[in-house]
Amino acid sequence: MDYRRLGNTGLNVSELCFGTWRFGRETNGVVETGREEAHELLDAAADHGINFIDTANVYGTPNGKSEEYIGEWLAEREREDYVIASKVYFPFDGRGEPGPNDSGLGRKHIRAQVEGTLDRLDTDYLDIYYIHRWDEETPIEETMRVLDELVSEGKIHYLGASTMAAWQLMKALWTADANDYARFDVVQPLHHAGYYEDVSEYLDVCADQDLAVCPYSPLAGGFLTGKYERADPDDPKQVIAPDGSRASLDDRFERFYLSERGWRVLDAVRKVADECDATPAQVALAWLTEWDEFTCVPIVGARTTDQLAENVAATDLDLSDAQWDRIMDARYDPDGNLWGH
Repeated sequence: MDYRRLGNTGLNVSELCFGTWRFGRETNGVVETGREEAHELLDAAADHGINFIDTANVYGTPNGKSEEYIGEWLAEREREDYVIASKVYFPFDGRGEPGPNDSGLGRKHIRAQVEGTLDRLDTDYLDIYYIHRWDEETPIEETMRVLDELVSEGKIHYLGASTMAAWQLMKALWTADANDYARFDVVQPLHHAGYYEDVSEYLDVCADQDLAVCPYSPLAGGFLTGKYERADPDDPKQVIAPDGSRASLDDRFERFYLSERGWRVLDAVRKVADECDATPAQVALAWLTEWDEFTCVPIVGARTTDQLAENVAATDLDLSDAQWDRIMDARYDPDGNLWGH
């Protein structure tokens, strides 16, 4: 595993980040990844050289389970060997019914949640603290000010932002710069080769501002692993999916991934995978890590150690410029327009 500088920060992180949103999460009454499985996956990630771990206060059922699992695991290791990221915004159900100030990016909620996160992770500081969403109700100046205070207090080393519009990201950066506050250094958007919306303006901001990009769902919810097949050449929403796959469990799958663009990108990914003697998942991840304009570190969330090993093997893959371009170009029709959803 190689390591790279995370944007304009002093952090060196592994080429992949390990995501833990399934830790302790119940789906239809079944825990997706229990404590023992979580610790096995963390052990495997560390053995592969992954030092970058992503979580959030609301991951798990009840909320906070993911952070607890990581904290228990981290207690047996050297804290300084790992880069830990968590998030704040959503209502936190770990202490019962949320109150009127138990969500958003106001001072009171951020202060309360960062303390809970540090306690569950059993650490004195977070390497990265993301705002999980944009808060329409709280002035961004208040949010950036309290985050700056937490950086000054040493509880947070770097700031991150997840899932927002390009103009919102620029507004937050301008607010930080104008007030001499700590600014966002890392962003976490939904970004992959077949994304159903064009995120070029957002990524242009990242390139211009030297922000690191850590895409979540880099394999398009499993779509870019190649396990799904198109059922109707005239209808991109018709899919043949394995039993128990995400397509049958998550109604966002059709809305986010099943598009003419998605299938054409998947076809290009499969062809490159055949040429490289690799899996489609590995090619899709390599396509992200080889982005030139900014540091790109995809967040992978494997269910098993075998899946994790497959993902890690993507870091040994080198796509040619022509192969990378073919995957990018698959997004566009012969007239140069993005294929529709």
